[in-house]
Amino acid sequence: MPDFSSAAFHAATLYTGINLVLLVLLGLNVSLNRRGKQISVGDGGDDKVTGAVRAHGNLAEWAPLFLVGLVGASLMGIPAYAIHAVGGAFTVGRLLHAWGMLSTTGVSFGRFAGTLLTLISGLLLGLGLVVHSLT
Repeated sequence: MPDFSSAAFHAATLYTGINLVLLVLLGLNVSLNRRGKQISVGDGGDDKVTGAVRAHGNLAEWAPLFLVGLVGASLMGIPAYAIHAVGGAFTVGRLLHAWGMLSTTGVSFGRFAGTLLTLISGLLLGLGLVVHSLT
């Protein structure tokens, strides 16, 4: 029986909650940008709206499977410190990426560092799930 009161499960739900709030805020940002530019669908060719759409979309693309994996890892008994390490890295990565997308249309530290943290944390989580499942 899964232990829903474990520190690991609580850590996983913490990062799920933070990323859900970030997703809602980024979606609201898209809506406000579109409304301000009177764009009903898409980005209307506006760089700022494009950045807002991609910041939101990128989180929506990466977060679901990562967070399912994080909850799964917590239910498999992976320690809370490991959940915090990969969940925290992923969340910081997503925050940096969103900041980079919203602050400039070109190459930025936020986009680079955010992407790198996302890829590393996703790879570590995925490998951890595979190894833990086979042992």
